[in-house]
Amino acid sequence: MHKLFVVVVLALAALCGEALATTSDEQAVRTVDRALLAAIAGKDMRAVGRLTDALFIWTDSDGKTYSRADVRRTLPPAANQREAEAKVFSYGRVAMVRSNHDNVYALRIFVKRGQAWRALVYHEVTSNPPPPSAAAPVASAAAECENPCKTLPYKPRNAAERGLIQSWQELETAVSVGKGADWAPHAADEFIVVNNSRMQDKAARIAAVNRGGASPAPLTSATMYDFDKAIVMIAEHQPHDGKPYHVSRIWVKRDGMWQMAVSFQNIVQSGAAKTP
Repeated sequence: MHKLFVVVVLALAALCGEALATTSDEQAVRTVDRALLAAIAGKDMRAVGRLTDALFIWTDSDGKTYSRADVRRTLPPAANQREAEAKVFSYGRVAMVRSNHDNVYALRIFVKRGQAWRALVYHEVTSNPPPPSAAAPVASAAAECENPCKTLPYKPRNAAERGLIQSWQELETAVSVGKGADWAPHAADEFIVVNNSRMQDKAARIAAVNRGGASPAPLTSATMYDFDKAIVMIAEHQPHDGKPYHVSRIWVKRDGMWQMAVSFQNIVQSGAAKTP
């Protein structure tokens, strides 16, 4: 009985310690995020440099992506997110902050190196849903999905990336055949997807998948940043028709499965359009 009591106490202590660490990290990320938004608003290049990771990238609403060096020379145009409600989610050494000012949505991804949190991604999407009067798309038969459902132009570097890719391919296969119940386990409860025509949470996305008729856009390239409990995925896609788009995703591992926590997608307006 004494041994059981000790085990229970230790388990509770571990859970409490993890909860306190998560709370502390979220508070730290909020502080850094507010400082970053203030630096952007004030065009304080020195502060922007101090608050961003060496691998930092910024994607604007036109889908143009800038390096940290680009941003430190000239700040890209950005919507004012300082007064918007910020939602913070912590995943070990990765955290995301989501906010929106009217129809402009911003994703800030922060990573922890040592004891310091720095921004890895700033991604902005202007979303303009079609008017209610617009005709709803007619669901079509399930499209054959080779890339990304079966093959990818990306070679995983470790077991974590292999697990992520397996989960992603199962998710995209569910999209291609219109099965929301098969899609759902691969998305975190806090999941949202934002693109130039919609913002959907998990429930709305499940409903959209169930309507069917979608053919996932093939992947053309990807970069993954592995932080143990979470992987940041930066990807480029080329739809079967239309311009390419740039995507920022976070994947988190829960109960042995990799789940997508967020997907911000921007049409690259300067890209060449593909025709069927």
